[in-house]
Amino acid sequence: MIDIIKQENGYLLTKLDVTEANLNNSEKFKAELIGLLDGHNDKIVIDMHRVSYMDSSFLGALVAGLKHAISLNSDVLLVSLRKDISDLFSLIRLDKVFKIYNDFDDIVIPR
Repeated sequence: MIDIIKQENGYLLTKLDVTEANLNNSEKFKAELIGLLDGHNDKIVIDMHRVSYMDSSFLGALVAGLKHAISLNSDVLLVSLRKDISDLFSLIRLDKVFKIYNDFDDIVIPR
């Protein structure tokens, strides 16, 4: 579900391999995200370009992952949100909670 692309200077670049982020896959996503956070000392960057639908259970899993990251002094960053998903994040003000970027290149990764 979460595919690792590469690890680079304290960031683990990943992509979410689902089109519908919903109750059917939210628990698996949360478990994988927490596993990645526990297994790496990196900030997790998730490319969400494939996601065209997201429900409240999946949003809850994302928030739970972010809370876990914060407890580890880490972070979860999101990239490549489709317009509908970006609008949803704005509507429920999660755009103020998550760091959201257009793509990986917009994140300033120390060299």
